[in-house]
Amino acid sequence: MSMNGEYLRVTPAELTRALKDPEWALDLVEEIQDVQEDIETTPAEARHFTTHQTWNLLDFLLKRSAFPIDIVHGEEPFAEADDWGYGPPQYMTADRVRLAADTLTQMTYDQLIQCIDHSELAAAEIYPQIWDSPKSLEWARDLFTPLTEFFQAAAADGHAMVIWLD
Repeated sequence: MSMNGEYLRVTPAELTRALKDPEWALDLVEEIQDVQEDIETTPAEARHFTTHQTWNLLDFLLKRSAFPIDIVHGEEPFAEADDWGYGPPQYMTADRVRLAADTLTQMTYDQLIQCIDHSELAAAEIYPQIWDSPKSLEWARDLFTPLTEFFQAAAADGHAMVIWLD
């Protein structure tokens, strides 16, 4: 079984309800995931997005670049939520999503991996353990731009974000 980084765009009203009723939020996640399985959506159109197994690499790279927001784990915990896979979900308010989107827009994946050696990732035990060559740093490139587009669309719509590892 693998660990995947998961994101759900929610309106401020949906976030308020989710914080009061985490079971409702999990039902909403499953409903949106089911709908998106049946239709092809761009990251800007999607309400759910996954970084798959690249979440830990992205977390390492963003922290190293002094990214101002924890977009991999979220910033605020749900008070009374059960585990949604590997721990309870967390969230970001619409204002924090906007700041994340603005900051993501100002960087490229090449900037994130600049001066990083694949052996640093192995030494830091970044999940999954695939850091046997310099080319392994390319692994998350194809998800960085879509993640940026997802956050930009959420910010443009005034959405908050629910984030969890599954």
